[in-house]
Amino acid sequence: MLERMQAHALSEDLYPTALGYYPRAKGHRMQRAIHDDYLIIYCVDGRGKLTTKQNQHDIEAGDIIVLPKGQAHSYRALRNTPWTIFWVHYLGNKAQDFTDYLLQHADYRVTHVGNHPQLRSAFQGLLDVARTGYDLSAFLTLANRLKLLLTELGQTRYQQVAPKGLDLEATQQLMREHLNSHISLDELAQATFLSKFHFSNRYKRLTGYPPIQHFLNMKMEYACELLDASTLSVKAIAAALGYNDPLYFSRLFKRTIGVSPLTYRKSTQG
Repeated sequence: MLERMQAHALSEDLYPTALGYYPRAKGHRMQRAIHDDYLIIYCVDGRGKLTTKQNQHDIEAGDIIVLPKGQAHSYRALRNTPWTIFWVHYLGNKAQDFTDYLLQHADYRVTHVGNHPQLRSAFQGLLDVARTGYDLSAFLTLANRLKLLLTELGQTRYQQVAPKGLDLEATQQLMREHLNSHISLDELAQATFLSKFHFSNRYKRLTGYPPIQHFLNMKMEYACELLDASTLSVKAIAAALGYNDPLYFSRLFKRTIGVSPLTYRKSTQG
């Protein structure tokens, strides 16, 4: 299956090679002198320790570990307060680009992003899809969800160093308030008291996406949630997101997620 994902146009850029969740992982430890893929770990509870050639890091709840390909490392859960972690190994033609976006600096392996329910839900969503079966549609969904997750993580990190003049959290809250309708670039720029040019440039620098493209990504993530958690028809979900034409919505969904809404629902429900 990995060979098929490596060759498929919808997953060749980025795809998971392994993923999992370890709750209160007492005694968990790992050491790799040769690391042949990329790894991200999200600690949501407890504590651990990471050692690389450059540094030692004490890991606590809310920390993200990013380990690039080729980075020798070891890590372990602490004995008395063992960590609970989500983890994903990944590869792809653009895996290094996504990793560079997460790292910001070459020696920046650990950062504290906090215990975000959205991030936990995104990691859990990967696991839920992985459990549905060993078929290509499920793996394509995994690959595209991973792209969205890494983008969201990078955006969370950049938000911590956002320049003055753009309140990224407030802007994205405004976007979330319009998931069931539409909002224009003019309206977003006006809300930030910036010109469209400066707003678009600053937003893309912080998130890696133009604002309207990221708004579309948010809408399609919400569509995924509705497909996962409800029995609403594709037409009803399209209407809930402000699209009068379900065929147009389906094309946008496939362009963003990689598979059609019905294929996505089938892959997550088995």
